[in-house]
Amino acid sequence: MRLSPFVHETVQALVKIKKTTARGIDPRSLISTRKKTLDCIPTSWYVTYQLVGITMTVAETKLESRHESKTRFLDAALHVIRAKGYSATRVEDICEAAGLTKGSFFHHFDSKEGLALAAADYWIEGSDALFASAPYRDHADPFDRLLAYVDFRKTLLSGKLPDFTCLAGTMVQEVYDTHPALREACDRSISEHAATLVPDIEEAKRQRGIEAEWTAESLALYMQATIQGAFILAKARNSREVAAACIEHLRRYIELLFHQPQAK
Repeated sequence: MRLSPFVHETVQALVKIKKTTARGIDPRSLISTRKKTLDCIPTSWYVTYQLVGITMTVAETKLESRHESKTRFLDAALHVIRAKGYSATRVEDICEAAGLTKGSFFHHFDSKEGLALAAADYWIEGSDALFASAPYRDHADPFDRLLAYVDFRKTLLSGKLPDFTCLAGTMVQEVYDTHPALREACDRSISEHAATLVPDIEEAKRQRGIEAEWTAESLALYMQATIQGAFILAKARNSREVAAACIEHLRRYIELLFHQPQAK
């Protein structure tokens, strides 16, 4: 059977590793001199080799490095997209921020949009974990939890603007008409987070006997709209103070909404 040039070169590289190991030479020394050849080995080829008395597989090491590098790309995407916007962000910017190559990027993602979709899921996962363990959940009263949630959002306004603004809110302003899949991912991020507030709003309404046309879902979404708008103003004025003031007004609005007038 005739081997293709690619497979032939790959086999030669693997044979050389085996020979050098047999001669007592650390195969890692080949990395600097034969890096181009070794880079040709497909990640789907799994071979076992002996190194310093430890038996390990290329499959295991590739899986570990693949997980680490993908996470670095996702972390870079969260920062760069929030700082520059989706449209202005280039694959090269992501690679530079991650400290990785374009070859590694396209090993994990087929395009910038593919990265953005994965970053949206990564953002949702991280946000869910953050808010699930947030201190506002310790309050027994649902109304107190609601106010404490707003207070918690204010405490998150720290660091540089890209550090506290929302990935979904940033992207959707640019892509809502041109990238349907990204728009849906952004909507899922914002709407699913808003939905976590609905049970507390419903219970607070019930406990206080609030009879109104507005629904718990509408208030939860209004809260997110206010917070997203606060982020926009923070960017427009390059200041976190205006965002903090907006969130303080949101808190006062919720207090008024649930206020029970004293009977005369």
